[in-house]
Amino acid sequence: MIPGPGLTMDRLRRLAALAMACLTSAALAQPAPRPAEERLRIVGGLAGINQYTKHEEPFWTRQLPQLTGGRATAEIVPFDRAGLSGEELLSVVKMGAVPFATVLLSRSAVVEPELAGIDLAGLNPDIEAVKRTVAAYRPRLAELLRQRFGIELLAVYAYPAQVIFCARPMSSLADLKGRRVRVSSPSQADFISALGAEPVQTAFSQVVPSLRSGSVECAITGTMSGNTIGLHEVTTYIHPMAVSWGLAAFVANGASWAALSEPLRQTLSLELPKLEQRIWADSERETIEGLACNTGAPACRTGTKGHMKPVARTETDERRRVEILQSSVLPAWMRRCGEACAVTWRQTVGRAAALDLH
Repeated sequence: MIPGPGLTMDRLRRLAALAMACLTSAALAQPAPRPAEERLRIVGGLAGINQYTKHEEPFWTRQLPQLTGGRATAEIVPFDRAGLSGEELLSVVKMGAVPFATVLLSRSAVVEPELAGIDLAGLNPDIEAVKRTVAAYRPRLAELLRQRFGIELLAVYAYPAQVIFCARPMSSLADLKGRRVRVSSPSQADFISALGAEPVQTAFSQVVPSLRSGSVECAITGTMSGNTIGLHEVTTYIHPMAVSWGLAAFVANGASWAALSEPLRQTLSLELPKLEQRIWADSERETIEGLACNTGAPACRTGTKGHMKPVARTETDERRRVEILQSSVLPAWMRRCGEACAVTWRQTVGRAAALDLH
């Protein structure tokens, strides 16, 4: 796979050098580590979000040395502070300049559309649905990354449910018609367009500024992620339907993975699935608590209580979700992806979701 539009090899090399400089700077800011046999360089998920601060960063910087008796250590930097965009990270890992990374599948789908098939907008309305989808598609995801990119799939992470925050009154999905809505992936854009709204691709760090300036009127992002960045202060209504989940793959450059010692590969093969389980459990908890915090409900324990008004979930909106998925999101994605991957998707995810596909 060659770099996508705008991703020249020179640019990728410069970005990779910048990412490694960030890692080096992060390492220099810490006390000198004890001598270790192996030292890993990791680009993690989004900065400031619990997946990174509570799970990824502690695992690599504290738990890994403990698990290996100091024989292995790691330095990690969030990808959005490493000078890399979600679209570029997969290509940089393929080059080997970044050996290990958490890759957002929805953003990497700009380079390889098939990666989006696991987290299409409207596909997974609840945590059980997204678990079924990941289980069904995981073998194909691992095969795809290995064959086309020379990359090993080591874990799949989930952010809390991506829901709709709006500044102006909202009582159903139909009220989005004519509004500008922040999205983070092509399939979210397809979903929003089908509702008669205008999708606006916006980086996570720019969601609040965009709402403050009025360049967008609503935003799709995680329930607790939105609370963390203060969306409850700039929006008033929240729709609890999961549009998508922000799935991410933790991957390794194939050569870098093979170069690790066998004991370290065995340790990571044992411990990364446990890390994945902890992240998923937190994602499920934060999906619920994020809604509680944004609306100021008593169940809010770790976030900031807001005063948002929850939009009631209705059968009408549920039917609309399924209709848009089948009539707009899936056909648009299959055109980007091609017939071969569409056939594979129908045999895996489509069957697991019991969708009536023609």
